[in-house]
Amino acid sequence: MLQEKIVELKKSVIEMANLVESMIDNSVQGLLSKDPEKIRLVHESEEKVNRKEIDIEETCITLIALHQPEAKNLRTLIMILKINTDLERMGDLTVNIAQSADYLIKRPFIKKLINIPTMAEETRKMVQQTIQAFLSEDVEMARQVCINDDVVDELKEQTYRLLVTYMIDDPATIKRAIHINKIASNLERIADLSTNIAEDSIFISEGRVIKHHQEEYDN
Repeated sequence: MLQEKIVELKKSVIEMANLVESMIDNSVQGLLSKDPEKIRLVHESEEKVNRKEIDIEETCITLIALHQPEAKNLRTLIMILKINTDLERMGDLTVNIAQSADYLIKRPFIKKLINIPTMAEETRKMVQQTIQAFLSEDVEMARQVCINDDVVDELKEQTYRLLVTYMIDDPATIKRAIHINKIASNLERIADLSTNIAEDSIFISEGRVIKHHQEEYDN
């Protein structure tokens, strides 16, 4: 009974992660193609993510209360609760991206948004891989997610530096540049949350805390 419920919970986590991935795609593609329909879909998906977050949390708490699981089952349920919270936060962050995109699509672009699509794709892959790593208990994949976080961080810094030069050259771009920087910051935060899940997955598999110790998975 408990094992069947845990399997069902894992399926719900996959569905929730897929929703978040589609929200990342739609928010950024809506920006690039200036398509308000894609941005609308992000807000629609947020409601689904919020409902799933509540359902998963209630199921986990009920299972812990009824079955008083121990060892691996307990760790798995606690991990699902943490992933559930992180995925819901990711959903909120994609809504922030959609709100900035909604502002930007009504105005001329500031040059080409080269780093934003790359950041979005890297971030989306991190969400996908961190869930796969948890479900398959793949420590190496989890470590790769942690390493890929550096790629997103660097893209965020590059974007910020470029935006500063645009704002200096043309003060009329300032508000648009701020919204682009907000999009990059929200993508970076989604990547950070993916890294949190990956780090917790490594802890569950190996019993080692690697938070704030990059060198442990770089070597």
